[in-house]
Order: sequence, then C-alpha cells, then structure tokens
Amino acid sequence: MTEFRSEALIAMGGNLPIGEQSVKHTLIGAVGQLSESDIRLRAISRFYQTPCFPAGSGPDYVNAAIAIGTNLPPRELLELLHEVEADFARRRVQRWGMRTLDLDLVAYDDLVCPDVATFERWRDLPLDLQMKEAPGQLLLPHPRLQDRGFVLVPLRDVAPDWRHPILGQTVRQLCAALPMSDLTEISPV
Repeated sequence: MTEFRSEALIAMGGNLPIGEQSVKHTLIGAVGQLSESDIRLRAISRFYQTPCFPAGSGPDYVNAAIAIGTNLPPRELLELLHEVEADFARRRVQRWGMRTLDLDLVAYDDLVCPDVATFERWRDLPLDLQMKEAPGQLLLPHPRLQDRGFVLVPLRDVAPDWRHPILGQTVRQLCAALPMSDLTEISPV
C-alpha cells in the first residue's frame, strides 16, 4: 500500500450542467477521476447549494470539498486538477465566470507558497482588482479562503481542525467568524 506523505484540501464547485448531467454528478465524477490518480481520498464533504459569486453573475453553485493524501508536489497536483477540470468541459474564458467544474487547491500541508508577503498582497487586494487580476503563480493557502463561506462550510465537514498557517485559526474558527448572513445562504443539497 502506498504511503501518502502530504495532505491537501481541495474546494470544488460548479454552476453549469454538462448536457443532461447535473453539477452534483459532475462533482461526483471529478472525485472519481481524481481517486484513480496519484491521490487517496481521505474525506468528502456534503454537497451545498451556494449563491453565485459575485452576486447575480449566474446560476447558484453546488460546492463541496475533499481532503486527500498525495505524493504529488503542489504544482503537479494543481496541474492534475486543471486536467480534470478540462475533462469535464471547463473553459477558462472569464475570471469568476460560470463553469462546469472548478477545483481549487486551497491548502497543502501547512505550506505557504511563495511567501507571506505575496499571500498578504492577494488577500488584501480590493474586490474590483480581484475580479480583473489573476496570480501568475501558485498561492498557498488560498489567499481568500477565510472570507468565503462557500469554501469554509464544506471544508468544515472534512478538515474542521486544519489550522491556517498564517492566520493561526482552524477552519471551524474561520467559519464561525463569517457573518451569519453569509452562512444562511448556504444549504445542503
């Protein structure tokens, strides 16, 4: 049996069906495909319906999260996630646009990549610039996971005690710090 040295957290979502296949079934299919690669599925969250972000930009999303074990380095894992997205008809046409599948590597062990200053720059980027700019490099942990209920609520199912390596809070604590209005918009499917 292969020993997987690293743990990673992946946020999943989509808001466009593929033909007659629902978004939930796309997410299930993506988990299946990932399970056939060089990872071991440790946990999968419930599926949640969440409002489209930014508000009014499309149909509601279905979101989930998985915790995995892997021996792939972070960049290779990210490449694998992009390959799976492409296999499920993901097209990167518009930043934060509607999509069939989104797989975000939000954490890899307690790795900070590339550094704290870059994390802080992207975390603090104003919303209007977030909508226009995309980082040209891998950022870990995801610089805005602490602000996103659609990421934190599913992560709470699979890794409630994972501690953010920069902010020092657990997923459970980050989720509890969200405005109640953010949490009431998220419901199990």
